Parts: sequence; C-alpha cells; structure tokens
Amino acid sequence: MSLYLRELQTRLEDGQERVSSRALGASLGLTDAQIRKDLALFGSLGQPGRGYQIIDVLKRLRQMMGRDQSWPVVVVGIGNIGRAITSYGQFKTEGFDIVGVFDIDPKVVGTKSAGRVVRSMADLRATIVEHDVRLGVMTVPKASAQDVADQLIAAGVVGILNFAPKRITAPPGVSIVSVDFTVSLEQLAFQVWLAGNFEDGTK
Repeated sequence: MSLYLRELQTRLEDGQERVSSRALGASLGLTDAQIRKDLALFGSLGQPGRGYQIIDVLKRLRQMMGRDQSWPVVVVGIGNIGRAITSYGQFKTEGFDIVGVFDIDPKVVGTKSAGRVVRSMADLRATIVEHDVRLGVMTVPKASAQDVADQLIAAGVVGILNFAPKRITAPPGVSIVSVDFTVSLEQLAFQVWLAGNFEDGTK
C-alpha cells in the first residue's frame, strides 16, 4: 500500500487525474491484473476503459493506512541520524508531527534540533501522555536500545521505528520496524556482486 501511495501521490503532484492499471503496474513492476486485484480490495474505484481516479484511490488508501489523521511522534537520540530525521520537513506534510526530541547526553539536552529543544529523558513520559503519542523513533546506540524501547512502551507508545543495530523485543500489541543501514548495504552489495558474476551465465 505504501508503494501505491507514493506512486499515486507523485502522479497527482505531476498533474495527472487518472491512471490505468497497466500504467500503474509498469511503474511498480507489477502486472495490470495484480493492480486490479489489489485495488479491488479498497472498493469499486476503477472504471473499465477509464482507469482509476487518482484522488479517490489516494483517499481510500490513506483511510486504510491510518494516514487520514495526524500522528504525533517522539524521536529519541539526537545524533546525526536523529538530527536528519527531525530536520526532514516532509514528515509533517505527510501527517507525522514530531512533538518531542530527547537525548540522555547532558551536552545535547537543551540544544536545538530543527528548531526543537532537545529534552531530557526524564520528560519523555509526560510528553507522550500529553500528546497521546503512539509512534516513536529510536536512533540510539545498540547498548541502550532495549532500555529506550521499554521506556517508550511503558509510556504508551505502540509503534517503534528502530534505527539501532539490535533486535528489540516487545510485548504483544507493540509493532517494531527496524532499519539497519549496514544490512541494507550488504544486501545491495550482494545483488551487485551476483549480477557481476553471473551476468554472462558462465560464472
């Protein structure tokens, strides 16, 4: 659904009002039959010979993904990655409002990141409760990742985007999505190596 959302949003921003299943499939590497099957799950949105009204599909997608509302978010760990995340203005445009940034380093607490004052971890729970925060982003060292996750969960966060290179355990009902740049680069390097070694079919 995220892939559909991005592609349709791009087309809408480019001035398109309608798109066919064939054109959408070509952009995403899917067959037009698969596109029709997937979008049929969202309701009767397409018209034979006319395709899909992009704005209608986007509206339905956002509803199904919980994107038709604003999501307050906290960010814990204001190193390079944390500062990059808080500086990314598109998040708010897309409905993700960073309402608090936190760090444990006394040299960082009190400074600003993208105009937001970095707060002490002692203020984490109060901020989460005040803004009814359910999403948290962690860009903390591996050694403190589980402890920070536990604090977020105890305060009421039920979805964590984890940038620490460590597997996080969480109770049922809490979702964890981990982003590991090293693993992603390893996978990319392997794909390039594989293509280079087998491109002629002889190695």
